[in-house]
Amino acid sequence: MSDPSGRFVTTQWNLVLTAGQQGAPEASDALAALCQAYWHPLYVYARRRGKSAEDASDLTQSFFATVIEKSFLESADPDRGRFRTFLLTLFQRFLGQEYRREQTQKHGGHLKKIAFNFDAAEQLCLQNSADVAPEVAFEKEWALTLLGHVMDRLAEDYQQRGKSELFQKCRPWLNGNVDGASEAKLAKELGMTEGALRVAIHRLRERFRELLRAEIAETIGPDTTVDEELAHLRQALIG
Repeated sequence: MSDPSGRFVTTQWNLVLTAGQQGAPEASDALAALCQAYWHPLYVYARRRGKSAEDASDLTQSFFATVIEKSFLESADPDRGRFRTFLLTLFQRFLGQEYRREQTQKHGGHLKKIAFNFDAAEQLCLQNSADVAPEVAFEKEWALTLLGHVMDRLAEDYQQRGKSELFQKCRPWLNGNVDGASEAKLAKELGMTEGALRVAIHRLRERFRELLRAEIAETIGPDTTVDEELAHLRQALIG
């Protein structure tokens, strides 16, 4: 599955459907992309469920290997609703089975080529409050993961147009207004007029919103609107 620019899509329902097609030419790539895209929220969920760092990493690896082995993704259906709910439900069922460590390590061996940075994930867990409910922690990490994907796509978009410097310099403006003095300083640094810079910032924000809404649209079902999901994700970040 690719988007109009030819880039392989890694965070959409169509990726899940591709991954669930056993024997399809793109299935293995889709599975690898799926694992990389969504492992972190599940790891955080397992940690908040009381699993040790070692067990949470083993279980996360094991979950994706089991998904592959058991062809769980063949049951994926965008019409059923949000993909994050579908994935978390599968993971909850998996944890409920209480696999022994030997089984976890055995299954995890199938994913040796997929590198998960569990050390960095654990540092983030330690920095955040341990009193947060597992489901709340999952929702927040999902929102952060989705935003990270959007920023990656935005950076790639500007790089392809030869505007990487403009993107990097203007990124702070995505998080809110920056004072006029900083704006004037940046305009001078980029060799632009302040008016041209404001137009560039406006276009950057518009492109970010466009990519964010597109990203969200591909992870929800027909009974949820983009605006509803966006409001939910904003609340998840606050909580």
